[in-house]
Amino acid sequence: MFFIDTLEFEGLGNRSYLAGGRRAAVVVDPPRDVDQVIAAAARRGVRIAYVAETHVHNDYVTGGLELARLTGARYLVPADANVSFPRTPVADGGTFEVDEHLVLRAIATPGHTPHHTSYALEEEGCAVAAFTGGSLLIGSVGRPDLVDPRLTEQLARAQHASVHRLAATLDDEVPVLPTHGFGSFCSSSQAEGDASTIGQERAGNDAFTLDVDDFVKRVLAGLEDVPAYYTHMGPANAAGPAPVDLTPPEPADAAQIAERLAAGEWVVDLRSRVAFADGHVAGSFNFEGTGKLATYLAWLIPWGKPVTLLGDTPAQIADAQRELTRVGIDRPAAATGDPITWVREGEQLASFPRARFADLAAARGRGEDVAVLDVRRDSERANGFIEGSVHIPLHELHGRAGEVPDGTVWVHCAGGMRAAIAASLLDATGRKVIAIDDSFEAAAGTDLSVTRT
Repeated sequence: MFFIDTLEFEGLGNRSYLAGGRRAAVVVDPPRDVDQVIAAAARRGVRIAYVAETHVHNDYVTGGLELARLTGARYLVPADANVSFPRTPVADGGTFEVDEHLVLRAIATPGHTPHHTSYALEEEGCAVAAFTGGSLLIGSVGRPDLVDPRLTEQLARAQHASVHRLAATLDDEVPVLPTHGFGSFCSSSQAEGDASTIGQERAGNDAFTLDVDDFVKRVLAGLEDVPAYYTHMGPANAAGPAPVDLTPPEPADAAQIAERLAAGEWVVDLRSRVAFADGHVAGSFNFEGTGKLATYLAWLIPWGKPVTLLGDTPAQIADAQRELTRVGIDRPAAATGDPITWVREGEQLASFPRARFADLAAARGRGEDVAVLDVRRDSERANGFIEGSVHIPLHELHGRAGEVPDGTVWVHCAGGMRAAIAASLLDATGRKVIAIDDSFEAAAGTDLSVTRT
């Protein structure tokens, strides 16, 4: 008998897998914080015999090298991946005995990267699962534009061929277990669902239902901006990431917080957007700990800028610290407790209003000179926008702040989280803001004019 345990990382939209038999197991695409992987293996009572990478990742720092070192496992990395550390190079068709009657077989699936490799888990010669990494995803495929823009079309064509090879190699009932595609920006498009098989993908995935030319056109047309921190992930993984340090951060008091702000460092408030709007340290930024913290903070922050985290509890800080290490943001300082203790004596907390789209409509109805800032992505705005709004995607706001209209700015996104981030960025510069904490769909039920393209 075999088992497959899924480790989910909702913040980055990725999954890792622990799969094995009675005695030994393989870990596929592990996160940097490997302690939870080791704990999962301990619960199963198995030895980690192999650590397998499907590719050199662009969206997170891998824990593969450290996990292999700690457990003595063989580290399987695609042979054509250019890395700077010892590993077991994996070629197409290579097999590795995980446990009795249980074999891992490599299947070259270039497309997401030139060296991408999927793995079929076989029990007594029959495939029982396919670890497809960034190749065949659930309802989609991995994006082909993260390596080199000059290779994008070539890799998109390779991606089409690779998923067809998987379907030709594996039976329809074989589960598809990708690393990306659950909100990850490594996916070429977002699809619903969290489980699938080769047969289900064959029936509904564009990679199978479209010919190669139409598939490539659709993939290339759907590609959006790449998170800025991706630039740093691939090189870090190729060089061999350092072990992670998850010991509690250095504590920061009110004076230190003020000094860090004065030095241009980032002070990040992890509390809810409601709590932040009600009272926060002037100059701090609001990235909710329950949102896509690592993705958006790593996307917006100047790389290498020191970070101080402010939170409700030590547990909230610890969770954020763990998530941030997955994208290479290490060793923040931190403070918890009552926000009033985060400012020096005599100083006051800053605040700004929150509102609904109905409030915006009412303000316009009263004839107020209302400036509306839409911080959604291009694809979201293409599906409808408020007439007269200014569009600056959140990840571009720092560089385009001069385009934000004068006066009080009403900021919105699709649901409220990104609007809160954007409002905090503008508030830190002294702008008057109102954060719209509402679903964009609610705008259609007001007197606001929503333009559909």
